[in-house]
Amino acid sequence: MFAGIKEDIKSVFERDPAARTTFEVLTNYPGLHAIWWHRMNHRLWCANWKWLARFLSTIARWLTGVEIHPGATIGRRFFIDHGMGVVIGETALIGDDCTLYHGVTLGGTSWNAGKRHPTLENGVVIGAGAKVLGPLTIGKNARIGSNAVVVKDVPMGATVVGIPGRVVAQSGAELDDERLQLAQKYGFNAYAVSADNPDPVANAIGRMLDHIHVLDKRVGELCHSINELGGNVCEDMPSVDVDDDDFKKAELRAAKQRKHDLEAFDPEI
Repeated sequence: MFAGIKEDIKSVFERDPAARTTFEVLTNYPGLHAIWWHRMNHRLWCANWKWLARFLSTIARWLTGVEIHPGATIGRRFFIDHGMGVVIGETALIGDDCTLYHGVTLGGTSWNAGKRHPTLENGVVIGAGAKVLGPLTIGKNARIGSNAVVVKDVPMGATVVGIPGRVVAQSGAELDDERLQLAQKYGFNAYAVSADNPDPVANAIGRMLDHIHVLDKRVGELCHSINELGGNVCEDMPSVDVDDDDFKKAELRAAKQRKHDLEAFDPEI
C-alpha cells in the first residue's frame, strides 16, 4: 500500500511542475486523495460490500469533487490534475500512467447492463472538459484534446480534438533505437526527432539526424576498409560536446517549444 502511495506521489512530481514538496502533494491534491479513496472502495466493491463502497465513494465525492464509481478498475500511477468535476463510470477500465484533467467524463451511452464505459490503455492523456462516452477503447499513449467528445475508438498514439472527436495526428511505430541514441548523442530530446511529428522544425531535425546516421555508417565502413588495406585513418573521430553552450541553448529552445505546444493542446497542462 505504502509503495503505491509513494509511486502516486512521484507521478505527481513528474507531471505537475507546480508540485514543490511531498507534504504539499499529500495535503493539497484532491485528485490524489480521490484515487486513494477509490482503491479502498474498489476492494470493498470486489468483496461484495457494495453499499458501503458506494456510500464511501459518495463521501469521497463531497470531499474531493471527483466521482469515481467503486466498480471502476484503475491502474498504477493514475493522476487526476485539479480534479473537480471528473466522473468515472462503473465499468471504466484505466491502464497505467494515465492522466485526466478537470471536468473529464468517462461515461456511458446505454442503460443496458454490462460493459458500457470506456477503456483507457496505458499512457492516455485526456484534456480538461473532454467527454469519452461508451464502451470504446482509447489506444496507448493517445491524447484527447480539451472539450472533445469522443464516441469512437481511438488508435494508439493518436491525438483527437473536436465535437465529435476526430484524429488530427497519429504516431507510427516506436522511435527507432539508433535514431534515439543519435539524438541523445547530439544533445536533442527525443521529442524533437519523432519521425512523423507535425512540427515542421522537429521533423526537419529528425530528417537531419537520419542523414547524419547514414553518413556515420558510411564513414565507418570506409575507415574500416582503408585500415584493412594498411592505412591509418579514423583513429580519433571528433566527438560532440553536449556541454557546449550552443547545445544548451538549443535544448532550452526545445523545452520552451514543448511547453508552448502543450499549452496549446491544453492550457491546464
